[in-house]
Amino acid sequence: MSKRRLFVTTALPYANGKFHIGHIMEYIQADIWVRFQRMQGNLVHFVCADDAHGAPIMIAAEKAGITPQAFVANIASGRKPYLDGFHISFDNWHSTDGEENHALAKQIYLELQDAGLIEVREIEQFFDPEKGMFLPDRFIKGECPSCGAKDQYGDSCESCGAVYSPTEVKNPYSALSGSKPILKKSDHYFFKLSDPRCITFLQEWTQGLNAEGRSRLQPEVLNKIKEWFVTDESGKSGLGDWDISRDAPYFGIEIPNAPGKYFYVWLDAPIGYLASLKNYLDQENTKNNVPGVVSFDSFLGDPGVEQYHFIGKDITYFHTLFWPAMLHFSGRKTPSSIFVHGFITVSGEKMSKSRGTGIDPLKYLALGMNPEWLRYYLAAKLSARVEDVDFNPQDFMLRVNSDLVGKYINIASRAANFIHKQFSAKLGTVNSNGEQLLSQLQSAAHEISKLYEEREFAKALRDIMALADLVNEFVDQNKPWELAKQEGAEEQLQAVCTTCLEAFRYLSIYLKPVLPALCAQVETFLKCPPLVFADANTRLGAGHVINDYKHLIQRVDEKVLDKLFELPEVVETTPGSASKPQSPKAKGGSQPAHSADAPGGEPVAPTIGIEDFSKIDLRIAQIVSCEAVEGSTKLLRLMLDVGEGRTRQVFSGIASVYKPEDLVGKLTVMVANLAPRKMKFGVSEGMVLAASHADEKSTPGIYILHPWDGAKPGMRIH
Repeated sequence: MSKRRLFVTTALPYANGKFHIGHIMEYIQADIWVRFQRMQGNLVHFVCADDAHGAPIMIAAEKAGITPQAFVANIASGRKPYLDGFHISFDNWHSTDGEENHALAKQIYLELQDAGLIEVREIEQFFDPEKGMFLPDRFIKGECPSCGAKDQYGDSCESCGAVYSPTEVKNPYSALSGSKPILKKSDHYFFKLSDPRCITFLQEWTQGLNAEGRSRLQPEVLNKIKEWFVTDESGKSGLGDWDISRDAPYFGIEIPNAPGKYFYVWLDAPIGYLASLKNYLDQENTKNNVPGVVSFDSFLGDPGVEQYHFIGKDITYFHTLFWPAMLHFSGRKTPSSIFVHGFITVSGEKMSKSRGTGIDPLKYLALGMNPEWLRYYLAAKLSARVEDVDFNPQDFMLRVNSDLVGKYINIASRAANFIHKQFSAKLGTVNSNGEQLLSQLQSAAHEISKLYEEREFAKALRDIMALADLVNEFVDQNKPWELAKQEGAEEQLQAVCTTCLEAFRYLSIYLKPVLPALCAQVETFLKCPPLVFADANTRLGAGHVINDYKHLIQRVDEKVLDKLFELPEVVETTPGSASKPQSPKAKGGSQPAHSADAPGGEPVAPTIGIEDFSKIDLRIAQIVSCEAVEGSTKLLRLMLDVGEGRTRQVFSGIASVYKPEDLVGKLTVMVANLAPRKMKFGVSEGMVLAASHADEKSTPGIYILHPWDGAKPGMRIH
């Protein structure tokens, strides 16, 4: 059977920041699948690139005082430590600003134009007269047309969740200059996704099978796509035409025969997949003595080549509708499948560095944490479904220590020393009991391969660890440590330890896509060639000599794991009531710090604008529980419900005034968007509002705010 030829990509990261853990999860998932395919003997070209265009990058570069190209180059220069650090095996990393992408984007556009799927329309949009540019939605701010909240973006309200068009925003202003934008007309270019030809093709493509006989899309994705094909009463499809143009100034690729018009970043970004492949193949073809390298056009034109994209669920629309339609109607082959995954959370919560629930990949590596711990843990959670993956620190430690150290590595460590000390590092002959065990491990290869192919990594690892359990049971039943003490048991001892090491090799074959670096050490230890799945049909054999055993992997250290989630150190203050501004002293320092004539014993703070006040998010909160803090005479620990579906921990310096049991169930007011602060008692995730006199000695007392009945947790105070 001829080997498969695959073209695999991950979503292009936007080149305006560092990689986050979500990127790393996606790259690890794709890398495991690619490594499995290569272990099957298949040819895989695995590429990615920086998504380098768009207004945000242009504006960020302007603020930094450098060109967009230099800005992107600075970001790109920091990619390697992440990819190398987590053993991610891309063949090529390119940029959508490369010459290949410029040429391909223009070529595909002209082919879509020839197909009659490009249309020019006049639209009206906001223009910043001070900056001299049309404003993207996220650079327009103003009052929400639904709830009136100020300082909201031009496409959605973070306060009430409403979605709207930029022209509906009340009192809009430019986030770039602060000036009031004006409505201005401009010609824009649209890809006619609503064309009956596109709709018919996409309905067939999304619901159909690929050349390998598999569904192109997962069931959850198909269910979502059905919503996009719903027609209204007039019979019009829910698929709208796609605005693919932006006006100058814009960092991107200029549209052919349209001066001052540029491709919207989402048109040229997926074309970057093809451009990165072309860049790679062109480089390979310039090298000497590289057998089997074909040209870009020949490779993609080969009907046997399979094309796969790994993406997050937030960009499904672009990849399952626009992208296949662009490819098909420009005369190109469409993806074999789009593999969609969910997001990553920490202990059930969205990632948040400020709350200590974010994972910084470089910090993980800098702490000396083994990258393959993370690869294994994520793989043990990943499936073919569109599901979020939760990183639970305690579960991470227990799973890695139990599975990798306690089950897998333990097999080699229990057998290798006996082989070295008593049998000159030579394996022996496996007895009948050993043959039965090894046959079970060999026969599992087909099912484990199937699970890897289907991206059911969690199931594959469960099966592999179940096999490891069988091997450890075999060790416990045969007790090599006792055989080593018995006269005349040498042959049996060698057989048992040989069985263990042959079994360890099978397990290493199955784990290698997930643990490539560890398995490279195993290959050195066992003195065997690089492991592939076909090796499940072979044995090391009697007389095979192994190397000295050296410990292969360490356990997770809980103290180091805790450091991964430590927040930056801040000065500890007593949260709970607003900090009191010091009253200004008269010249010579003769004026007292507190004035009896001032309200509350202190002057009113300097005047602020409504924009300053709107930055403070005050919310109604219900005190779900309250308790004294051990080691503190001032603090109470409050657990507050702010309508988020979870509770927040807040420390408040009100223990001298309130008993915990008197506060439970009461409503109060808190600052909900105050950055969490790390205290020695824990992290405080907000501030409860309280009133007190500036001169606490003459007028003692602290009074927390209590809303009137009818207020509900989560309501915002305006």
